[in-house]
Amino acid sequence: MAKSVSQKIKKKPLSEQVKKAMKKYFATLGDTNPKNVYELVMAEVEPELLKAVMRYTNNNQSKAANVLGLNRATLRKKLHKYNILEKS
Repeated sequence: MAKSVSQKIKKKPLSEQVKKAMKKYFATLGDTNPKNVYELVMAEVEPELLKAVMRYTNNNQSKAANVLGLNRATLRKKLHKYNILEKS
């Protein structure tokens, strides 16, 4: 059985960047109690991920949904949510 791209990648540069960013984020909080960190991170990361995949697939939503492992309708909702999808 062929290995997927993610299985072939030995290093994890994305996870390392997340570790560094979260460490820096928590260090800057001081005495402040963080809230909704998941939503904060997703609101910053997800739109950039979607934009990158849409560029990679030349704005082909079917291909992009496949690359992301999402249903096409779910992808469209996310594209609308972040105003990435051109309104027709």
